[in-house]
Amino acid sequence: MESAATASRWARWTAFFIVALIGLALRLPKLSARPMHTDEAVNAYIVGQLLANAPFIYDPQDRHGPALAALALPMVRAQGAKSFSDLTESELRIVPVLAGTITILLFGTAAEMFGFIPSLLAAILFAVAPLPVYYDRYFIHESLFCAATFGLILSAWRASQTRSARQAALAGVCAALMLASKETALLHFFALAAAAIVFRFTIARETGPMRHRQWKTIFIAAISFLLLSTVLFTWFGRNWKNLPALFHAAPHLFARAAGQGHEKPFWYFGRLLVAGWSGGLLVAFACVGLFIIIRRRDGSPYQWLAYYGLLIAIIYSLIPYKTPWLALNLWLPLTLLAASAVESLWRWCTTKFPRRATIPALWMLAALTGVLIAHDTRQRVFAYPADENNPYAYSQTSEDILALPTEIADLARKNGIVTPRITLIAADPWPLPWYLRHFSQVGFWQPGQQVGDADFYITSTEAADQYADRFRMFRPEFFGVRPGVLVLLWSPAPK
Repeated sequence: MESAATASRWARWTAFFIVALIGLALRLPKLSARPMHTDEAVNAYIVGQLLANAPFIYDPQDRHGPALAALALPMVRAQGAKSFSDLTESELRIVPVLAGTITILLFGTAAEMFGFIPSLLAAILFAVAPLPVYYDRYFIHESLFCAATFGLILSAWRASQTRSARQAALAGVCAALMLASKETALLHFFALAAAAIVFRFTIARETGPMRHRQWKTIFIAAISFLLLSTVLFTWFGRNWKNLPALFHAAPHLFARAAGQGHEKPFWYFGRLLVAGWSGGLLVAFACVGLFIIIRRRDGSPYQWLAYYGLLIAIIYSLIPYKTPWLALNLWLPLTLLAASAVESLWRWCTTKFPRRATIPALWMLAALTGVLIAHDTRQRVFAYPADENNPYAYSQTSEDILALPTEIADLARKNGIVTPRITLIAADPWPLPWYLRHFSQVGFWQPGQQVGDADFYITSTEAADQYADRFRMFRPEFFGVRPGVLVLLWSPAPK
């Protein structure tokens, strides 16, 4: 019996490792092809500062936590980077690629909770579907946050069922990683806790006082959460000023939730998820799975997941601030709900209808779904990753900006300028610091400030008129930064 169980475990993990390798293979190609998004460039600059031995400075108003930088720093160092100018897109983007691959592997540990077949189907969806593949190639916090969230769901459920100190500590670690990734962790903590309360009362279980071991489990989770959070936010004890700033995270989170230029309607995420050839089918399966699970009320972990998925979807939809990568947090429960519906459909069809007719029909449906997903992944991730019509390419940096540093280098060489002095004047310079990182003399100024002499000037269109006298002997050239945003490169006019 023991050898059979071991063989079964090996077979299970072999299947999930194969799926994870497929997911990794989809995420690795052409990592440097898509231009760096503004958020990626900011995160890259933070890593560059850390390479220069500066401590991590937490800014709850305009930045996120240290977890992404803490993982990226040793990885870029291992690849030979010693400064900001040494960094490359592929070196940085390997971090979310690995985070997404770990998420796929976590479905293997979820098999004990949600069943082998649904977990395997969910892992396949997460490995190949366009939305997770696209954002697992973005150097932003979302992929790491999603992996930590899944880890919290798995470890918290096991800790609640077994009262295991190890699982409780692991839950605290995952929760700390969530908070150290993004302040939106607070919304997920609320959704998970509220789902647990609803789950506890709807399954008519004991609702009396918590027993001693339950409080002990919560205490262990809280201690591990506080310890790791402190270590990460103080940047391993190098900057204790970050802790007071952490207490301002919640007020800034609620202020940002009002929109700050990213306001979207309630149905934005629903429209995003159903888009494409495959989106509507996958969301339909997830809705069926949600209905079946809530109606069943059997006390399974699916019940808690369904309540959590529904709550977090409502919360994200009600908040005016919306960006498409936030949908990755909805995709996690959606995959398991859709996989559960597929398993239920398979069982129902094979019991109600003759297997000779049913099984080929279901396999044809699976093949059709695979074709639809493959089409969407190819179009959105590889064929048109920066296209304005790609719903995932939100405020995406234009490919036009890639020519800017080359143009400056060529003009400097033609004019005999060995070390060009570049002045950038713009209220929001990002992602230009990333594309100018190989030039040693670059100054950044706000519009209206007094600027000194330079060989080249780069200005926003709004700032150009303020410096008309200074630019009389310079020639302008437009470059697109992102949709609706242009900059001008002012280079010495030919004599």
